[in-house]
Amino acid sequence: MSHRTYAYLRASTNEQDVMRSQKDLKAFAELQGCNIASWFCENESGAKLARPELFRLLDIAVAGDIILVEQVDRISRLNQSDWNTLRKIINDKQLRIVALDLPTSYQLLKSTDDEFTARMLNAVNSMMLDMLAAISRKDYEDRRRRQEQGIAKAKSEGKYKGRPINKKLHENITRLLVDGKSYGYIENMLGCSRHTIRKVKLLIEK
Repeated sequence: MSHRTYAYLRASTNEQDVMRSQKDLKAFAELQGCNIASWFCENESGAKLARPELFRLLDIAVAGDIILVEQVDRISRLNQSDWNTLRKIINDKQLRIVALDLPTSYQLLKSTDDEFTARMLNAVNSMMLDMLAAISRKDYEDRRRRQEQGIAKAKSEGKYKGRPINKKLHENITRLLVDGKSYGYIENMLGCSRHTIRKVKLLIEK
């Protein structure tokens, strides 16, 4: 049975357009002569292992299937422990990651009867994937550190006010929580993050 290609799109926040790279992935797939079987899209941090759409993809995919992403950091900005966990799941299911920013992975879209060539391609790609995942994590940590330094400096100068609360959004979340609606329902209804919902829920419970 031929492999299937699944596209995974991720943006960190609800304010970012998760579909931004869809056009590029479509164009790449057409150029490579492959069809995208399904799209999995979510607004979740790449530094977090628990991502519903990613794990739904991993659950559906079978050995030999392709996970197509714009960049490796769409799959992972994880720390080493969480990356090892995700990599084990991907390896155990014998899935292949193809990323537009990882040219060595393009060959994984093509079948080969040469076992030696296949193993060499997998080995090289695996090494490059680990390197880019590590770089993505370092970039994430560097940005977080610069942000924290900027906030600390602003606080020391009395300039930091924090992010303003969206009172209307909080009121709507409160109403839906009181009505017993699930986090998933509220996310879809209001377009907010789970983090925001949890913050409101904690305020209600105080």
